[in-house]
Amino acid sequence: MNRSILLLLLVSSGFLVACGQDPLVKRQVISIAPMDQKNQILQIDKHISLTARPEETFAFPIPLGKVGPADSLYSGKRQYPFYCMTLDAGIGQPLVDNQQGYGVAVYDKNDKVIGYSKDCMTISRIDYFYTLAGTDKILPYDLKMPPAREKIATTHIEGKPVPEIFRLERGSINRYIYFIAMLVPETSLGDRDAKQYWNNKLIYQFKGGASIGFRQGQMGASRFINRRHTLLRQGYAVIGSSGNNTSYSYNMLLAEDTARRVKSQFISLYGEPLYTLGIGGSGGGLAQYLIAQNSTGVLDGLMPIYSYPDMVSQSIFILDCDLLQHYFNITDNGNSKWKDWEQRENIEGMNGINGFEHPYTFLVPLNQMFAGAWPSMPNGSSECVYSWFIASTFFYNPKQGFVKPYFSDEVKEQVNWTYWQDLAQIYGTDDNGFARTTWGNEGVQYGLKAMQQGDISIDEFIHLNQYIGSWVPQDKMRKETAFTPLGMKFPIWLSLWGRNNITEPKSHVAKRKPSDPKAIDNGYRYGQVFIGKAEVPILEIRHYLEEDLNMHHTLASFEARLRMLEYQGHNDNQVIWISHKDHTPIDKGIAFLDQWLLARRNSEDKDPVMTKPLALVDSCIDEQGNVQFEGDNVWDGEWNNKPAGKCSKIFPTYSNIRVQAGGPWAGSIFKCGRVSISDAIEGGIYGDVPMQGYQQKLENIFPSGVCDYTQGDIAKPDLGLTPSLQAKKNNRSSPPSAVGVRRSLEK
Repeated sequence: MNRSILLLLLVSSGFLVACGQDPLVKRQVISIAPMDQKNQILQIDKHISLTARPEETFAFPIPLGKVGPADSLYSGKRQYPFYCMTLDAGIGQPLVDNQQGYGVAVYDKNDKVIGYSKDCMTISRIDYFYTLAGTDKILPYDLKMPPAREKIATTHIEGKPVPEIFRLERGSINRYIYFIAMLVPETSLGDRDAKQYWNNKLIYQFKGGASIGFRQGQMGASRFINRRHTLLRQGYAVIGSSGNNTSYSYNMLLAEDTARRVKSQFISLYGEPLYTLGIGGSGGGLAQYLIAQNSTGVLDGLMPIYSYPDMVSQSIFILDCDLLQHYFNITDNGNSKWKDWEQRENIEGMNGINGFEHPYTFLVPLNQMFAGAWPSMPNGSSECVYSWFIASTFFYNPKQGFVKPYFSDEVKEQVNWTYWQDLAQIYGTDDNGFARTTWGNEGVQYGLKAMQQGDISIDEFIHLNQYIGSWVPQDKMRKETAFTPLGMKFPIWLSLWGRNNITEPKSHVAKRKPSDPKAIDNGYRYGQVFIGKAEVPILEIRHYLEEDLNMHHTLASFEARLRMLEYQGHNDNQVIWISHKDHTPIDKGIAFLDQWLLARRNSEDKDPVMTKPLALVDSCIDEQGNVQFEGDNVWDGEWNNKPAGKCSKIFPTYSNIRVQAGGPWAGSIFKCGRVSISDAIEGGIYGDVPMQGYQQKLENIFPSGVCDYTQGDIAKPDLGLTPSLQAKKNNRSSPPSAVGVRRSLEK
């Protein structure tokens, strides 16, 4: 769990630059392979969930010592450049596949280049690991020199003690590294087929992180096993792939394709499981929502942790954050109101705390001076700053790229490094070759709620919307200005908040950016947006982290719920547990999901609502693991326009920038319908605030009108979907109620 996206992005993008020669330079990508493969992306008419997937073309299982498929089954051409990370994963160098210099160099034992790898393939192999007795440490098990029996921890299978020895298979599928882990008998070491201890239940491990793609990804063997150690020692099998780790890509079509094939590899070896349960946090949670929405046959149930409904709709407010910080710290620096972080909260919606320590506050006065504004040291922070710091640069600026030398300078200059470019085969490209983007802020009235509630004046509202501006077009963007002095790990950022890429006022108004309807259309059709279609058992778990200004805010759970309510007409198959950060109720949650999934498997109509365990309900949980309150209404609040429920009073939900601008709490409007200023005044968009005298000023700021969110997302296409669960709900009795059922969760 990261303190902020800053640290996450710095690690994954390489801003933590060490002094001296970086060993990565030796194996950086120095030339981009041509994209000449015939592999095509799945063709979508309406919504991706309505499109059948093609028959498998690869003959699973992959034999040991051989390689899996390089081309995906249906998610498009191979992406280049592609940085190999097999060495980082501890399985050696990738296989040589060319002599033309494409990809990374591969060396012999004398450190001489013997060829290059553009596709990062590795052979399938098996290794063994064990748990060191008295600890949770996972260590390699050497078949030639096995550890003493007393050094190996013991677990129990069917009441009998057995040593904790795990077989781990790794190889490459769709160019990513796959993992298959299982508890095995000590007497079966060397036998790939042994499955005596498997309980016939399968866990698919997903992982989160922030990404702009172009990397293979990796996870150490011990880490992979340790992450699901509790389940492995019970007999569950656990599978996964670096392609299902959003630290390396947010392409959810490719993630689904990869997960399906990793599961096929498992089934070809060990047979069909009773069920496959997804588990994973942050990006690993949203991946579950989207794979379950878009397809069948991969996941039977979900345990999203710290989840978001999807990444692309989070970018709607994320890319507002730096625009607001530039406005608060530079444009309207003279307004003392913005020194108060609770005042900023009225505009940002996300939590703001006066006196909160931020390690990089020294960059603020430095940038103010460079911009000609009076410098001041911030005395506090907000989620917008602390957690989403430099996110706009990372996700949106095509000139930024990786600072860590995965790619040579020549390669860096040839690639547009953005979240959308990673998914260019889905979103499409514009006339300049840049991936189309979904983000825009035309018609958005920042701070609308704050003005309606009297937290800011009409003049402050006008000034904010007049000068906040937007991001310049991608072909006009410049690389951020930063340098790393000798001995420092963090760069001195001289263009904080992306201020060199924000539109300048012309005729006293800073121009806004329109959303691209083609990108939005493709995002919806290809299932990059969660629309609320997830007709499987779901238990969403998160810690309450608002007081830490953590990016994993509570609202994300209720965004997913609101979208399910809109699509299905109910959310009865989604349960939300929020706990104190000192308690993690995952093991108890697994027990409930196991009961639920088995009941659904044995049910005649497979209805996930009617098979849900009676005691599995929305809950808030304290640091000891005790349920404080539970039931159908405990999370009610402003997000669903109801009085605050008992859990909401303990763990309050904050909003975000677009909600504070009058948008819906579901957070999925990429392109708003607009109305004229006169119609907005007449229609009550400003509430009781008398705006007639400001009509001309507003028309100058919003010449094409302001957002009328009652029109929904006007770029959302007709997806041709009919909610199957809603049809069932209309013809069944009410689902079992568990309101008032008390239970205690064991720590």
